[in-house]
Amino acid sequence: MGEGAFILGLEGTALSPDEAAFFAEARPWGFILFQRNVESPKQLRRLTDALRECAGRAAPVLIDQEGGRVQRLGPPHWRQWLPPLEQAARAGARAPESFRLRYRIIAHELRTVGIDANCAPCADVATPETHPVLRNRCMGTAPGEVIANARAAADGLMAGGVLPVLKHIPGHGRATADSHLELPRVVAPREALETVDFAPFRALSDLPAGMSAHVVFEAIDADAPATISPAAARLIRAGIGFGGLLMSDDISMNALSGDIAARSRAAIAAGMDLVLHCNGDLGEMQAVAEAAGMMAPEAQARADRALAARTEPDEVDIRALEGELEALLKERARADE
Repeated sequence: MGEGAFILGLEGTALSPDEAAFFAEARPWGFILFQRNVESPKQLRRLTDALRECAGRAAPVLIDQEGGRVQRLGPPHWRQWLPPLEQAARAGARAPESFRLRYRIIAHELRTVGIDANCAPCADVATPETHPVLRNRCMGTAPGEVIANARAAADGLMAGGVLPVLKHIPGHGRATADSHLELPRVVAPREALETVDFAPFRALSDLPAGMSAHVVFEAIDADAPATISPAAARLIRAGIGFGGLLMSDDISMNALSGDIAARSRAAIAAGMDLVLHCNGDLGEMQAVAEAAGMMAPEAQARADRALAARTEPDEVDIRALEGELEALLKERARADE
């Protein structure tokens, strides 16, 4: 039996009987967790074990653990991280090294509680106009800087046995609206997009998994955001060269219109391999499962390749890495004084 072409959340800190029954029947490709699902390391490990038990297989469990404003695991049980853009500025020329260390430590934190995929890094290029909801989540203000830092972050995650999910393809940095609330439109010409916005994703196109942007690029498709645009999907695959597993951003975000089922059908029809649904509403999840259906053979093959890219974590001293990162950032701070 195949796997469903969707990734689903859940409502609370433990599986309800209705959720467990639904997940067992629907067979989502994976699950995603949020702060509402987190109390403690022991509770979280029980939850990730329970999710895989009801799925009947070692289904991937995802989370958004970028650091800074977007980290679902935080104190007192987990480390607090700088916003990525702030770390990039603080570390200067040693930023790639700092991001490799940071995300290797994050991978250790995630694996310990049964999470094996992280929706990071953001390879969006920050501009002065980037909406505040995204700007300090970016890893730099120039394509080359973003490429180096995002590559190092992905390498750190993979060294720790965690699958990175590159986002937001083909680029969210020019968006001046918050896609959680409304649909951003980008009017920049194609040449500017190719030179700046798309460049990091082209350089990182070998990564195993990625997430779409709920953004309209008028130079690509003036009528539909990338998540539900066949033209944007062709750009991602043929123009940018991304061959990995491609999931939508959260299908319930207000950037998209229509009901949840219509959005899910449109995303799959456009070229998404998976629909991501995050809010844990059981009725909506049932609609997503029915609309998205089972994974197409080519999507399943990309999913299998993505999961095969995970390896067992390398042997490291996490405390030593933490000390190394702290020393690096302090050294750069002293150099800037």
